[in-house]
Amino acid sequence: MARVAPALAATRTAVRAELADLGPGDLVLVACSGGADSLALAAATAHESRRVGRSVRSRGYAVRAGAVVVDHGLQAGSDDVAAQAAARCRDLGLDPVVVRRVEVDAGAAVGLEAAAREARYAALDAVADATGAAAVLLGHTLDDQAESVLLGLARGSGARSLAGMPRRRGRYRRPFLGLRRAQTEAACTALGIGWWTDPTNLVPDAGPSAGGTVPAAPLRSRVRAAVVPVLEDVLGPGTVEALARTADLLRDDADLLDRLAADLLGRARTVAGDEVVLDVATLADAPAALRRRALRAAALEAGCPPAATTVRHVDALDALVVSWSGQGPVHLPGDARARRACGRLFLAPARAGRDRVPPASATTQE
Repeated sequence: MARVAPALAATRTAVRAELADLGPGDLVLVACSGGADSLALAAATAHESRRVGRSVRSRGYAVRAGAVVVDHGLQAGSDDVAAQAAARCRDLGLDPVVVRRVEVDAGAAVGLEAAAREARYAALDAVADATGAAAVLLGHTLDDQAESVLLGLARGSGARSLAGMPRRRGRYRRPFLGLRRAQTEAACTALGIGWWTDPTNLVPDAGPSAGGTVPAAPLRSRVRAAVVPVLEDVLGPGTVEALARTADLLRDDADLLDRLAADLLGRARTVAGDEVVLDVATLADAPAALRRRALRAAALEAGCPPAATTVRHVDALDALVVSWSGQGPVHLPGDARARRACGRLFLAPARAGRDRVPPASATTQE
């Protein structure tokens, strides 16, 4: 029996663990960009779907495997890249294979990367809903996890951001969070699968001045090309693994604090309606770590986009609770508003509650 390449075996083992709880006839979709990570994931999923939960009596397979290819349309020839990725997925035996073109708002307030991510997940959700998929597999690796931690540190983010990406969230699963990017490339090489490399990863400083054919490199790509190699050179080759391990540890802490903050938000809530209305005294008595988490959750509930809701907005909300001096409304992302009146904090979604502003005396006195 031929020996399986170590990297190939590692990808299959990782996928097998994520398919183990799926039942007969369940469909799992692989999000495939045509890069090494997602093609290695597609290959491993195609292989393992024929084995996980196999019924001896029917000699059938418990799990069906398909793929979704999202074309962001941000680079010239992106439709060709998507078509090639889809063809490779079909060659691997995945079915169905769906290609979705999305429109990315290049001028979005959250930035191009976040806008592309939102469009991508919206497309993945739509295909998963339409096909009834039980799970969607994403090809993020341990390297991606480490880069997420570094980006969170640079932005001054809290524990939730530094916790990186979870292995599972809803229908989404990330089998490769314990594998290095080099392993996914080695797995593709072992199978003779060629992969597409995003030119922004090869040319971190490329942009319009480079001829206009390669868009400016995303921040993550620049971290990958310029920051991580320096850290590994100075701190040692285990730096990437250590950063990912930090994310795992912080995720446990963040999960606990989020549960406690959700309980605080529930106790502070006073009335139901278009606005989120919270009792100030209940919030003020809580530890700052829980109160601030609860306030951010309330902002998201009021319609604030997560990527655009920063520590500055949470600071302003917190000031309405613990540093009240009659200040006016706080403007929040997504055109939401927050104001304090009569011992309560009101968070109104865009255009909601604009005509229900309390009298001046109520907004400046309690």
